[in-house]
Formats: sequence, C-alpha cells, structure tokens
Amino acid sequence: MSWYKFIIWLNVSTNFLKELTIGTWNNADLAAREMFMYIENNQSQNHNTSFSRGVLFILMGASSYGMLSTFVKLAYKQNYTTAEVTLSQFAWGVLALTILGHFFNKSKSELSKVEKIKLMLAGLSTGLTSVFYYLAVKYITASIAVVLLMQSVWMGVFLEAIMTKKFPGLDKIFAVLFIIFGTLLATRVLGTTPESLDIRGVILGIMSAFSFCCTLMSSSRVATHLPPIKRSQFMLYGGAIAVAIFAFLTQLGPYYFNLHLVSSEFIKSAPFHFNIFLTYGLIVAIFGTIIPPIMLNIGFPVVGVGLGSILSSIELPFANIIAFLILGEHVNGMQWMGVMIIISAIFMLNYKLIFQTKTV
Repeated sequence: MSWYKFIIWLNVSTNFLKELTIGTWNNADLAAREMFMYIENNQSQNHNTSFSRGVLFILMGASSYGMLSTFVKLAYKQNYTTAEVTLSQFAWGVLALTILGHFFNKSKSELSKVEKIKLMLAGLSTGLTSVFYYLAVKYITASIAVVLLMQSVWMGVFLEAIMTKKFPGLDKIFAVLFIIFGTLLATRVLGTTPESLDIRGVILGIMSAFSFCCTLMSSSRVATHLPPIKRSQFMLYGGAIAVAIFAFLTQLGPYYFNLHLVSSEFIKSAPFHFNIFLTYGLIVAIFGTIIPPIMLNIGFPVVGVGLGSILSSIELPFANIIAFLILGEHVNGMQWMGVMIIISAIFMLNYKLIFQTKTV
C-alpha cells in the first residue's frame, strides 16, 4: 500500500469515528459507507498490493492491542475504576460493531437462535479477558502484564492437544519451553523480590491469558460460516454481559444497592463516573474493540494464519515501547531478550503454515 492510499484510508476511517461520536447518524452512515467502499475497492488490486495491505492491517491491529495496558494505567491515574473502564469500552464496542454488522450483513440468511446463543456464550471469555487483564494492570507494570497475556500461545497448544486428543509435536513442545523461558526473563522473575512482582497481578495475568486462549479457540470453531464482523458482533454481546455482571458486583451493586457479594479487594463503593464514556472509555474502545477486529479480519485472510500470527506478535514489543514512552516504565536488556525469545517461539509454532500458504 502506498503512503498516499494509506492517508486516504486514514482520512475516511477517522471521519467515520468522528461522525459516530460527535456527528449525526446520517453523516456517520455516509462516512461508514465511504470507509467500506474504500476497503472493498482496494480488494480488487493485484496480489502484491493486497499482500502488503494485509501485512499493514495486521500490524496496525496488533499495535492497537499493545496500547491497551498503557491506556488503562492512565485511566487508573485519573481515579477511574476497572468496572468503569471495561463497561464503557464494551458499551462503545457493542454500538460500533452493531453498526458495522449492519453494513457488512450482505447475506440474506439470518442467524438462528442457537447460533446467537453459542456466539454469546463464547464471547463471555472476551469480557473476562478484559476484566482479568485490566485488574492485573493494577498490580503489575503494563510491560509485564502483556507478557503474561501472551501465555495464551502455549495454553492454546495444550488446549488444542486435549480437544484433538493428539500429543503435540517436538517443535510445539520446544516452542512452549521457549515461551516459558522467555516469560521468566521478560517478567523479571529471575532475581526479583516479591514486592516488585505482585503475585495478585501475576495470577490475574495468567487468568487473562487463559480467557484469551478460550476466546481464540471459540473464534476458530463457533459459527465459522458467518462473516467475521457478524461473529465478532455477537461474541461482543456475550462479553458485554460478563463485563456488566462484573461492574454490578464490584461497583454498581455495592454503592447503589448496598450489595456486597464479592471480596472487598475488588469492591469500589463509589458512584459511577459516566464521563469516562467520553474519555478513556472511548479511547480503549477504539484501540481495543473497534480497530483491531476490523484490521485483523481484513489482514488474516490475505496474509494467512501462519504469517499473520507472527506479525501480530508485534503487540508484545510495541506494548513495551509505549509503556516506556508514556508511563516511563523501565524495560531492561534481560526483558527485551525474553520478548525476542517469545516472538521466536511464536515463529516456531507457525513457520509451517507460512510455507503451506506459499505452496498453495
């Protein structure tokens, strides 16, 4: 993709988001149609152009994910709660993907009730991933939290082995060992004190990785015949339910109804700050719920799963760079070595898919 075309795409997509948030429905409707007409027209380009565009879209989507932990940290510094961040994020996400689902719904076939229920149940893990990940960021640094989230890679290997009843090959076993070793370096476990690595954050980070692993497995198995945007839409509905329950148990219920049903460690008995919908809630939604699904759903079919998975691992170093630039978090040489080892392990897990794609 040329820089000129990229600037055009950036202009029309930014115009859509602007009209969606501060403009009228008619203007947002026209801006959205303009954005998707641009995407569809570009899909008719030659193979080389399409491949370059696919790579760029995957890098943009993964980089957007990498910024989330930093934005959540900034929201916490403004005294926003985890419930406020997650609820506002999913509210914007539901609104945006519902609108996008309308534009992408070219098929006349309707989803059955069973398909909708399955997708929403699968989407529960999407909401839990955000809850656990954002809670982890309260106790550990953003750069360490994203490393723990990447443990979903080796969890996926074992979960796939259980579901298929096939023992992983030696290449996958070595890759898992590489990831674990890289994680020990990247999280500074070797040589750190308990005070510098809060066990609560580690546990929550691992829980977010498992939830994310379940999300990835569900995405590849549930209602795969449907358009990606439509599937993402109903999975997000399920995630929104999980987030709403969390918000009620930890903030809305305790403050407005004097209900204390969970540990006081997670309860914030305070009024809900609705202004977050126009501040960090909107920002986290754009970079965590709106941009990545669009970018990745466009990029993966063009580039392929193997190379796409490797490219998406840019989330890890990008998250560290953003945390350093904005939050001032220090990332030492040992941590960078751990990050590179994890990325190398992801390559080991996907290199066969790259060569399979090239031979097709």
